[in-house]
Amino acid sequence: MTISAILGRKGDQVVSVECGTTVREAVAKLTAHRIGALPVTRDGKAVGILSERDIIYCLDSEGASILDRPVDKVMTAPAISVETDVPVLSALSQMSARRIRHLPVVEGERLIGIVSIGDLVAYRIARIEEEAEAMRGYIQGT
Repeated sequence: MTISAILGRKGDQVVSVECGTTVREAVAKLTAHRIGALPVTRDGKAVGILSERDIIYCLDSEGASILDRPVDKVMTAPAISVETDVPVLSALSQMSARRIRHLPVVEGERLIGIVSIGDLVAYRIARIEEEAEAMRGYIQGT
């Protein structure tokens, strides 16, 4: 199971923002798409991630003025990314170790998708259920 399989199920549509976009505009995009993070790009390359947490922490420490700042002043950088051939369990391990919930998916340096920890866990659970069903069938002789 690789990241490619995840993108195959969820699609490769990526909602992102360019460096220089205001945090206010990014918040509107997060809300409109009902997502928790946006890759921040420069010339098609993921240079960071802007998450709900980034925004909340900055709002708490610096106030509402951050809404008019560019996203590249608030984002987490550099972006920790993954390629399509990485196994799902390796990506999950990396996310857990780094305490992150979103991974941009890249080919070379070009952003081609994004996966969340929820995507990976849901995929893994589906595979475990399929394996258990196959095992039950085998044991019952069906």
